[in-house]
Amino acid sequence: MPDLGLIGYPLEHSFSPGYFKEKFDKENLHDWTYRAFPLEKIDLFPALWEENPFLVGLNVTIPYKEKVIPFLDELDISASKIGAVNTIRKVEGQLVGYNTDIYGFKRSLQDLLLGTYPAKALVLGTGGASKAVVHVLENLKINPILVSRTPSEGEMGYGEITQGNIEEYPLIINTTPLGTYPHTEFAPKLPYEFITAEHFMYDLVYNPVKTLFLKKGELKGAQIINGLKMLHLQADKAWEIWNSPI
Repeated sequence: MPDLGLIGYPLEHSFSPGYFKEKFDKENLHDWTYRAFPLEKIDLFPALWEENPFLVGLNVTIPYKEKVIPFLDELDISASKIGAVNTIRKVEGQLVGYNTDIYGFKRSLQDLLLGTYPAKALVLGTGGASKAVVHVLENLKINPILVSRTPSEGEMGYGEITQGNIEEYPLIINTTPLGTYPHTEFAPKLPYEFITAEHFMYDLVYNPVKTLFLKKGELKGAQIINGLKMLHLQADKAWEIWNSPI
């Protein structure tokens, strides 16, 4: 019986196990299982494979999309290029890392923008998820600037964001876990009063359906989207990888 799963910490917010259970039920794939494996430390990763001999693939979420890489035997081209992994496949005893966030984010972003691509975007967060986002934006000729709590060269701090920045960057993407269930009262610190109907706001968080970040944008007339469509798209692409010929 082939096993699949998700690693990250914490995982109580994740819809992935439910998504795959529904898929398996709908398609009569009763031999497959998909489980959440909350790992408090990435050092527990090797033991996970030893303790689950039927495990053939994993999804990877916060905070391990970068930290898992040293434990893998190989990366595909996209994962290697951006330095982040969200899908792992066991191939003849070797662990191979992929990134399907790129596909999921690009398709869902295009659905939000409907062909109207702004020149610039604010990307909130500098973790593994942001790497896929930046990669897609650059391919679409949208110039991103990263916003971090501890900014380094080429990045901006949250306290530095001005009205002028908000006006200059009509696309704002939250790649941080801020606002994720159960801590729904939090949102990235931005001058939301300067958001307008000309803005697009994308939150990779999908639980809750409408985060405080998105609610604040919606109140100002911005076009908003959460990360649920991205989750489904990247999950379907991961399923293709797990089932492709070796």
